[in-house]
Amino acid sequence: MDPITHFMTGACLGRAGFNRKAAYATLAMTLAAEAPDLDVLWLFKGPVAAFEHHRGWTHAFIGLPLEAGAVVGVVWLIHRWRLKRERTKNTHSWKASTEAPIHWSRLYVFSLIALLSHILLDWTNNYGVRPFFPFNPRWYSGSIVSVFEPVIFVLLLAALVAPALFGLVGSEVGARKPLYRGRGWAIFALAAIVALWGWRWVERQKALDLARTADYNGAQVLRVDANPHFINPFRWQTITETPMFYRISSADTLNGTIATDPQADLFHKPPTTLATLAAKRSWLGRVYLDWSKYTLVTETTTDEDGLTAVTFRDLRFMYDTPLQQGRREDPPLSGVVYINSDRRVDHMTMGGHVQR
Repeated sequence: MDPITHFMTGACLGRAGFNRKAAYATLAMTLAAEAPDLDVLWLFKGPVAAFEHHRGWTHAFIGLPLEAGAVVGVVWLIHRWRLKRERTKNTHSWKASTEAPIHWSRLYVFSLIALLSHILLDWTNNYGVRPFFPFNPRWYSGSIVSVFEPVIFVLLLAALVAPALFGLVGSEVGARKPLYRGRGWAIFALAAIVALWGWRWVERQKALDLARTADYNGAQVLRVDANPHFINPFRWQTITETPMFYRISSADTLNGTIATDPQADLFHKPPTTLATLAAKRSWLGRVYLDWSKYTLVTETTTDEDGLTAVTFRDLRFMYDTPLQQGRREDPPLSGVVYINSDRRVDHMTMGGHVQR
């Protein structure tokens, strides 16, 4: 999921009751809920390195104890800084402002819970996670919500903002300010998200059934997949694989219909050439084929320097959204390997950025 959704999920978890068990619980859980995405630092090594390590050990169960310890360490430093500042001011205002005790062991456990929420949220989209990495490198994905889901975003935002707004109203009428506020809102938002997941899971199964029973001119159906559109739980992009081709369709689970364009939505499996074989053995090719579920590896062009461009695309991301059009021609998470006349890799790109 997007970083802000992760941050807000951690904050809502803290407000749901954990902040009554230990001081700094909301802060620790907010930081922990986004901590696994520190793997974006691999971007400094280049786009292919970042792609290889994204959702690696920081998103795996083996990395959570270390990450929880790091989060608690950061909170401990903040705590020491606050104590030092209070001593400098010779006041005790902070100590008087909280009733929850400081329990570092509890904060560690709470951080683990928030870290698990990150893996769960990332599992719900179609990019996937590898929770058992490195012992089991398999990718798992629920594919029930988009990487950015506005409904979840609004639920979490409302749960965090509404208590403050109602607190302003209460202060105007002289109501006493509660020490821990927003618990009911946080619990409601989290419960609503779980309910949304359940609803979308049911609709996804309907979309898969529509894809399985569609007419493919007698071709054998090997497997099907369904990928979500955000906001609308009744609209899904389906992928059907047969021995000779892939077909993309748009499923409407509310009306029980599936639509496709025979010319634009049919992708014949590309032939294997010397250039595509060399590209598949490249660094980008090995990483991409390990992650991608429905891969199109196509030899596209040969430039004046004799370099052959081999493009890697994943059919799961080749459909338009209200925020991004033209994804058929240049879908997200595409890569290109350039092969020279000696069938060796000249260079690689992802998202238009060259791997150095």
